[in-house]
Amino acid sequence: METKSLSKSIIVAAALLLGLSLLGFFIFKGLKTFSDKDRVVAVKGLAEMNVKANSASISLNFSFSGDILPDVLKQTENKKNDIINYLKSVGYNEKDITINNIDVKDRQKYYETEWNDGKEVQVKIDRYTIRQSLSVQSKDLENTEDKASKIELDLISKDLTSTLNTDYSFPELNSIKPKLIAESTKNARIAGEQFANDSQAKLGKIKTASQGQISIAGQNYYDEEGSDINEKPSEPFIQKARVVSTIVFFLE
Repeated sequence: METKSLSKSIIVAAALLLGLSLLGFFIFKGLKTFSDKDRVVAVKGLAEMNVKANSASISLNFSFSGDILPDVLKQTENKKNDIINYLKSVGYNEKDITINNIDVKDRQKYYETEWNDGKEVQVKIDRYTIRQSLSVQSKDLENTEDKASKIELDLISKDLTSTLNTDYSFPELNSIKPKLIAESTKNARIAGEQFANDSQAKLGKIKTASQGQISIAGQNYYDEEGSDINEKPSEPFIQKARVVSTIVFFLE
């Protein structure tokens, strides 16, 4: 009987000891977890990417004015046809040329009042002004500017002077956004790991993350968010996309 009683007492004592040990372990883990909640590091991750245009076009604009509408329309039509014939002669296909609708402005009067030497004077003006624009697709993105300059000089020499502008179309931001965010997150983790190593800690999971607005900088585009981009591309067919993500990591 004494042997059985002793064995029972030993089992009870062992169970109690194990229970107290487990309780102490969980209390320690709970306190450690509670303490670790206050151990965080906030870092920023930068990602930049050069984005090349996927298409380019050259627009040609000109206008005529006069008091007799049919005459102004005829002048506009003749110049338009002459420009199209020139573009074809230098290798552009008709399918690459877009003819935009003409814009007719009718002032419905022939005089305007202006101030001259402190006096109001009546100045003769043309009643009608017609504006016409054409655009041609450029398949050689990198040489679009040079081609536009040559077209402009050729038109001047042919008495077909026009105002030329170049326009570039870039991929949608949504097409590059995932790659930018992934790169900025990666760079933020690298910075966080460096801080953790310096603090003799281990970088844990992400607590919070916020992605900054994607900013764009280029020769023909520069937004306020992109004002801190150090170097914007000098080529008009290249834009630089930039994003900065702020990520808070737990430290273990």
